[in-house]
Amino acid sequence: MGAVVNNPILIVNQAMTNARDRNMNAMDAVRHAIDARLRPIAMSTLMTVFGLAPLVLLAGEGTELYRGVGVIVMFGLLGTATVSLTFLPASTVPVLKISKPE
Repeated sequence: MGAVVNNPILIVNQAMTNARDRNMNAMDAVRHAIDARLRPIAMSTLMTVFGLAPLVLLAGEGTELYRGVGVIVMFGLLGTATVSLTFLPASTVPVLKISKPE
């Protein structure tokens, strides 16, 4: 839950800081925010997915109890990382343009 909640917050906060303090236009502010957050988001997402992959993909004793939870967490994290890196920046640009006209 921490990665799912914190990643979008940090992207938007960095974009707002870039636009306000560094006097960047909206597109550049969001682009630099994504550049700054891409590696940590990718690392935490991939490590969690690779950690859950044996639980989800390999059959064994006890995995039938936790396989459903593992699938939900794994694909939920992949989905939120995708949204955080694609749709969120696209929707942040117009908001920054409204709040700080160029």
